[in-house]
Amino acid sequence: MAFSEAPRRNFLRRIAGFAGLSAAAAAPQSALAQQRESGGDARFLPGYARAQNYKSLKQSSYDRTGGNADAWPIEAGATKEIFNSEGPGVISHIWFTIAADSVNHLKEIVIRAYWDGNAKPSIEVPVGDFFGLNLGQYFIYQSAFLNCSSIKALNCYFAMPFRKSARLTATNEGLKRVDDFYSNIDYKLVPSLPDDALYFHAQYRQAIPNTAHTESDKNLDGKYNYVYVETRGRGHLMGVTLGVLQNTDNWMGEGDDMIFVDDETKPVINGTGSEDYFNGAWDFGGRSGAVRFSHLYNGAPLIIAPERAGGRYCLYRWHADNPVTFTRYLKHTMEHGHANDRADNFFSVAYWYQSEPFTDFPPLPPLAARIPNLKVVAGPGGAEPA
Repeated sequence: MAFSEAPRRNFLRRIAGFAGLSAAAAAPQSALAQQRESGGDARFLPGYARAQNYKSLKQSSYDRTGGNADAWPIEAGATKEIFNSEGPGVISHIWFTIAADSVNHLKEIVIRAYWDGNAKPSIEVPVGDFFGLNLGQYFIYQSAFLNCSSIKALNCYFAMPFRKSARLTATNEGLKRVDDFYSNIDYKLVPSLPDDALYFHAQYRQAIPNTAHTESDKNLDGKYNYVYVETRGRGHLMGVTLGVLQNTDNWMGEGDDMIFVDDETKPVINGTGSEDYFNGAWDFGGRSGAVRFSHLYNGAPLIIAPERAGGRYCLYRWHADNPVTFTRYLKHTMEHGHANDRADNFFSVAYWYQSEPFTDFPPLPPLAARIPNLKVVAGPGGAEPA
């Protein structure tokens, strides 16, 4: 009996198997039919090919009379409001170009942004530094979030969400009038922002020069380090731009990146050198072979007279592949002391997102101090003489 039933059971299993295969083969067709009835499978379309639920808008410096005077003048000492909107919304792109007699206008004009009606700014940066031109001179480059296009066209693609309102200003701290400040700011008004949407921040800092230290002790606590940003709250770091003006000869980049996250006593992230942090290598080619580069997330688009007194570097690094998250505290630094005992001039901007719509920035350095000038320092890492 057992022998005669075995073929029957095997036959039934085969029938069941075929039925299962047929059902499996039919399932995708049935699922696709259901998806078509319910609106289709979104996986097959990029986001821009689907219906959007925001309103596209722009605020610009166009001539309100209908003429062609499409720029604002900004008198010496004056502040011009360049954007103002109620929310919720997102600024998606900022474009400026500037005609000004002052050779230092990239350092003289300060951009500030205020989210949700706060009196304290979340962006406070000289306009050139904000767009990665940290030494106050124009050069063409391309990156994921910032660029300078031909000619003297400044672009920013960081998303800047706001819930209640957004306000941007440009202040001319120079002694000469800015004849033409052209502005186009693209933004979206949206039904609402998700609860986890964070506010964009950008902060300027400098050291002219860095204080050099020749202590032999190894640098484990970063007490002499150059600080890009120090903030409290919850958020994530997107990256930095850095301009370096060398005060003495030889390589300026032995300092490691050291990032303190939720612990003020020791860094969580330790790198291997400045050129490594900016994702180059070997002194960017050294004194005789340095090569400029500008990639999606990293670059050294300006290198002039490398490893010599008066040498200039502009650098950027974006952490878009892995933003550095913090829940209470962040301090992003570049090592100074021990192996890097130099006294060069640094001019930097840090870019990050944070849950609070403002933060307490240290005072912006005065204009005269923001202009890059060679400093007389005692040796490769000495302090400026009294």
